[in-house]
Amino acid sequence: MENNLDLASLRVFLQVAELAHFSRAADELGLPKGRVSQIVRGLEAQLGTRLFQRTTRRVSLTPDGELLAERARALLGEASEIEALFQQDRQLSGRLRVDLPVRLALDLVLPALPSFLAQHPGLQVELSCTDRRVDLVEEGFDCVLRVGAVHDPMLVAKPVGRLTMMNVASPGYLASRGHPVTPDDLLAQGHELVHYSQTWADRRPRFDWVDTEGRAHSLHLPARVAVNHTDAYEAAALAGMGIVQAPAVGVRAAVADGRLVRLLPGYEPAPLPVQLVMSQRRHTPRRVRVFMDWLARLLESPLGNDNPAP
Repeated sequence: MENNLDLASLRVFLQVAELAHFSRAADELGLPKGRVSQIVRGLEAQLGTRLFQRTTRRVSLTPDGELLAERARALLGEASEIEALFQQDRQLSGRLRVDLPVRLALDLVLPALPSFLAQHPGLQVELSCTDRRVDLVEEGFDCVLRVGAVHDPMLVAKPVGRLTMMNVASPGYLASRGHPVTPDDLLAQGHELVHYSQTWADRRPRFDWVDTEGRAHSLHLPARVAVNHTDAYEAAALAGMGIVQAPAVGVRAAVADGRLVRLLPGYEPAPLPVQLVMSQRRHTPRRVRVFMDWLARLLESPLGNDNPAP
């Protein structure tokens, strides 16, 4: 019948609903903004109800829109499962939009990405590299690799490993301040930290560690330099500006060639969880699932190694 709901129109509707924005949805779908608006208006006319509340900056679902979104996710999920039964050998195509922490992207993911793309020549990857916490839904990411805990109930997190931490400083810095053996020496010898903060909200630099019984400890130390980027964090340590507590995977090479010195082994912070995160939606494109599985396998070995020795 002519009035049957069209799955393609429902996909457009859900994309607008998830991104809360017509222009971003149009970019993600590769459609003109006017076409996306036309499809949504057509759905509203067909159903005889308003699906979105529109403002100049964003859109939000009406109660009827929320009901349709819930049913549409279930319907599209079932349709995707049916398609998957017959498309296992079909070549992947389309665009992936992914966000990764800078060091993990540079050290682990980008070197391996050409091999992945060679296996899937129909894919395009938009790779964002940043240390800030992006808004996965608002900014239209298919998935992000996030370091640290995930508390948002609207997101689904898949653990892929842990980042073992290491305390390091430059040889020149340690020659001027002394080489601490216990955390008490940090105060006695007048040590300073390089302070790392993604948001500048935490203004009190701390030296953190976990003892052999798993208890967490913190010691407040001065810091004359604060940064919000992992590359700047390592660069400040190399320049002799203080002690840093960084993931071992990022500083291991500098320790191995002597540019940085490991200190206070046994007094490191707890490992940081690394998780693949995506929005809580029933329908996940096959290209996203395949990429996430590849990324999890790629990171399994380097992030599963809890021995920080270079």
